[in-house]
Amino acid sequence: MKALVKTQAGPGLELVDVPVPTPGPSDVLIQVASTGVCGTDLHIDSWDAWAAARVQPGRVIGHEFSGRVVEVGSAVTDVEVGDVVSGEGHLVCGRCRACRAGRRHLCIATVGIGVQADGCFAEYVVLPAGNVWVHRHPIDLDVAAIFDPFGNAVHTALAFPCLGEDVLVTGAGPIGIMAAMVARHAGARHVVVTDLAPERLALAAELGATLAVDIRTSSAAEAQQQLGMREGFDVGLEMSGSAAALRDMIAQMTHGGRIAALGLPAGEVSIDMATVVLNMLTIKGIYGREMFETWYAMDVLVHSGLDVSGVITDRFGFADHREAFSTARSGSGGKVVLRWSD
Repeated sequence: MKALVKTQAGPGLELVDVPVPTPGPSDVLIQVASTGVCGTDLHIDSWDAWAAARVQPGRVIGHEFSGRVVEVGSAVTDVEVGDVVSGEGHLVCGRCRACRAGRRHLCIATVGIGVQADGCFAEYVVLPAGNVWVHRHPIDLDVAAIFDPFGNAVHTALAFPCLGEDVLVTGAGPIGIMAAMVARHAGARHVVVTDLAPERLALAAELGATLAVDIRTSSAAEAQQQLGMREGFDVGLEMSGSAAALRDMIAQMTHGGRIAALGLPAGEVSIDMATVVLNMLTIKGIYGREMFETWYAMDVLVHSGLDVSGVITDRFGFADHREAFSTARSGSGGKVVLRWSD
């Protein structure tokens, strides 16, 4: 089969022939339909320090996908050949304290497909049946392919109640935009999105943000004035990983405000702890998806009318992976999808 592989310890990826993986007794073999290009994949492609410390050459990369089950292991009882599926790419140990308590997203021994295990940028992928999400209702395969990042958005946006609240989203990347959409769908009054990229801000506005603010020419504080807000934002969703964005978000929160932080900074971040303490703010770190509570929430949101397909702005065949990665790296659009089969 064709697969996108990190063949050597250095920049670049190669589309090569590798054997079709063989499922074990508790696994399923999936014919991949569509895959989403993630920032993690860009790190592995460019071979930065993060990737060099985690990825072994020879690895098939990729962790966001949809597809159809073509084979199931002998011990699999709840997934069938022909099922349309997405997959939870975090493989957990099942034995640590968090796993045994049902908090698998907190597993201390998590292994990620496409990073420490072979991933889905290939014509076929093997996944434990327990990590497979079966779509029981009709769904666009490109949308199903981005359930992983959609889950990040849902996990972040629903970390705190949004009903009737004013929400600030810093970072208008695809996950930030989807988080803004989830917050609106969950009943937020105002959702303000800030970023530096005009194209992404335009997409955020198109997909339902109350205001999309270019912080080079305006600010979240000015957005509050424009919307007639008097006491600050109730909920903050930090999606950018920018130290400046987090510091400004803290300054814009109401007393008792709550911040969910998904964006991963490149280094240490200093914040005004006096403001956090005196204004009684809550800052909660978010990673991945709750297994599988977030997946249930995603499924319900999609089938209750939340259409996230608009966040997908670019689609490529897998042979055009270099152009797809270049488009994703440009930061000028939404989600980029690679198609592997119909």
